[in-house]
Amino acid sequence: MIAVIGAMDQEIRALVGEMKDVKTERAGYAVIASGTLWGRPAAVCRCGIGKVHAAMGAQALILTYRPEALIHIGVAGALWPEARIGDVIVAEKCVQHDVDTSPVGDPVGLISGIDIVYLPCDEKLTARLYEKAGTVCPGRFRGVIATGDQFIDSPEKKALIHDRFGALTCDMESAAIAQAAYEYGVPFAAYRCVSDTLYGNGAEYQVNAALAAEKSRAVLRAFMTD
Repeated sequence: MIAVIGAMDQEIRALVGEMKDVKTERAGYAVIASGTLWGRPAAVCRCGIGKVHAAMGAQALILTYRPEALIHIGVAGALWPEARIGDVIVAEKCVQHDVDTSPVGDPVGLISGIDIVYLPCDEKLTARLYEKAGTVCPGRFRGVIATGDQFIDSPEKKALIHDRFGALTCDMESAAIAQAAYEYGVPFAAYRCVSDTLYGNGAEYQVNAALAAEKSRAVLRAFMTD
């Protein structure tokens, strides 16, 4: 079974609409639909916005459905000037940009306990997603996704995250889900479609979120129907 997780209804609504034999359950705030998606067993979760909701939703998916892979989809803001609306960024690794215990000598982003900064993504899943993203949008990239409990709409803050971590996009969920997958030993991949550019803001996001969400759905369909 493939498990798919998105933060918001608009990121997963169309997927659930295409599922067959759907069963729906709640796990805390998360809503999980299970059934058949494009001929394959799947569970699709709307986890909610932010790192805590994301980690809780991922844990519920992992413990309940024991998926062979966990894929995080959705929309996000770009951190470098060449990115365009609708471009696809496939994560090679994820980082929590708002984790900071540097006053005690740690590098910024270090996750205490597992003691790593960058959370890895599964290489095979990442390669396939990147390949299939090219059938949907010529603007595709591989790199770091940065996550924090903030909507970043300042070009200066975006540039800081880009420079510090080499990140191409930032969101509020990917690295939290990546951490849950890492600690449970589940193969994980993530990709985001650009809804707002380096110099964009919340208003640009509102205009383009639906288009970016549809691109995100199209990439997953290409991946799962291969």
